[in-house]
Amino acid sequence: MIISPGRNFIFVHIPKTGGTSLALALEGRAMKDDILIGDTPKAKKRRGRFKDATARGRLWKHSTLADIDGFVLPDQIEQAFTVTLVRSPWDRLVSYYHWLQAQDFDHPGVRAAKELGFSQFLRSPHIQTAIPKEHYAHYMTRVDGVEDCSLYIRIEHFEEDAAPLWAHLGFRLELPVINRSARPENYQTLYSTADSQCVAELCQRDIERFGYQFS
Repeated sequence: MIISPGRNFIFVHIPKTGGTSLALALEGRAMKDDILIGDTPKAKKRRGRFKDATARGRLWKHSTLADIDGFVLPDQIEQAFTVTLVRSPWDRLVSYYHWLQAQDFDHPGVRAAKELGFSQFLRSPHIQTAIPKEHYAHYMTRVDGVEDCSLYIRIEHFEEDAAPLWAHLGFRLELPVINRSARPENYQTLYSTADSQCVAELCQRDIERFGYQFS
């Protein structure tokens, strides 16, 4: 997450949507009072600025707008240009699965990814519970229950969708390519028809809203 009082924007980093690339690009032009929350180089250097801060939720790279209540004033959130990245749910879950397989912390998702094949992983209690609950708008909903997103950027249509962000900033950014997981180039190859339908049901809200198709 990046909170920029000077440029009046808040970037919310939804997991496994390519957010680290945008975070790195934004922090490359960060103002001195920007609050960078995450594990990018400049964010690590600035952690001391909010180590004693209090907020309704956890202050970490994937904080939601509701999480930062108390740390950021409601008026600041409401008036800010709020932006996030989204991604095809079928592609995102392939990325999530392979990323989890490389982790070693104690988490039900890590255990499921290491112990189960992809088809079984999609049907694991962790995925069946977490994914529908943590839909994209969940991250962009304030503590008062109001969805507040100035711009959703589909990574598949980044150049087109990002134009309002560049207009707000007054400059455009080039995104580095990083965090590629060891996964097939074409996510479709991992899916059976039943698996594709499973994700369609889990992520129906995001698929319908952003026009995603399994293709």
